[in-house]
Amino acid sequence: MRHLRTASTTRLLTLLAATVALVLSAGFAQAALNGADKPEPKALDRAIHDAVTAPPVDGVTARVTFTNGLLPSGSLPDGATSPLAAGAEGRLWLAGDGRMRLELQAQAGDAQIVAGEDRLTVYDSASETVYVLPLEDRKAREHEGEEPTLADVRSGLDRLADAWNLSGAQPTSTAGRPTYTVRIAPKDDGGLLGAAELAWDALNGVPLRAAVYAQGQDEPVLELEAEDVSFGAIDASTFEADHPAGARVVEIDPVVEDHGGRPTRVRGVEAVQDRLGFELSAPRELAGLPRDSVRLVDMGDEPAALSVYGEGMGAIAVLQHAAGAERKGEGVGLALPQINIDGATGTELATPLGTLVTFRRGDVEFIVVGSVPPVAAENAARGL
Repeated sequence: MRHLRTASTTRLLTLLAATVALVLSAGFAQAALNGADKPEPKALDRAIHDAVTAPPVDGVTARVTFTNGLLPSGSLPDGATSPLAAGAEGRLWLAGDGRMRLELQAQAGDAQIVAGEDRLTVYDSASETVYVLPLEDRKAREHEGEEPTLADVRSGLDRLADAWNLSGAQPTSTAGRPTYTVRIAPKDDGGLLGAAELAWDALNGVPLRAAVYAQGQDEPVLELEAEDVSFGAIDASTFEADHPAGARVVEIDPVVEDHGGRPTRVRGVEAVQDRLGFELSAPRELAGLPRDSVRLVDMGDEPAALSVYGEGMGAIAVLQHAAGAERKGEGVGLALPQINIDGATGTELATPLGTLVTFRRGDVEFIVVGSVPPVAAENAARGL
């Protein structure tokens, strides 16, 4: 694919580490092994080099089945949960430049994930909500340069190995095509992440399999299985995010006008506090983790704040917004245990990959989430 063909050394690292991001979003495809020939054995550096220098592919289309094993048994209401939480079947489109569209259909409604030129859009029809996250503009990062050498790949793998354990390139068969599979696992603090696997087509370097594993578990907790994989150009309109006009939009790190009317992103405690109608709670340290960033969130009808503590997979994020009336779609939720946060009643969702705690204090609602055990998330909530 074009984005693999022109990848820099940094993007070579991303090729191996990208599956870790499947904790917050979808990957490409985990397809069943079905007897296709396996490729010849290769060293990991050579397998990656051949992938990033392979002739580009215009696009990939596939049918998929998404399985989410994160939520505990009994927490999902019958027939009333988003396909992102309960799993579903759908279709995947992946362009040669990295743009992506994933559509999932379930009884409770559809879900759509679109990675465009400069933003990631997630639409959940069950809650009639659109989530928008900024991405680095693809056009801005395009460059004309030499293809990475084998030495470049080896250098990138050496740096990656400082924090991650890497398997070799295992010859496998995925979606009826010969692939190489690599397994990556954190050496130190990976939160609750155990490992992730990525398989790519041995002939053209296209990723075809992704899986995420929790600590101590042999089966992946997130899977996206593909069938009927085909290659070819995809119409550009496929990667245009669409959703009903009345959907609620939640935009992370939005572009707003500053006091001089110039477009800007609002970051930092003081700048974010200036935009809020409530007192922001953002201590310098939370649950032993230093404050890393604070940024504005636009929830459509109200401003909110997103704070991140720590770095990497062990970080904890805190979302704060003014408490309000229940919105359409929010009443259909999970059956979660209640906990006490210094006198405030909250809920806790513990999964194999992390914990989410929600509670209300006064006129402010808090959501605390991280790839950490419940006790760490609870301690963070109590520190706000």
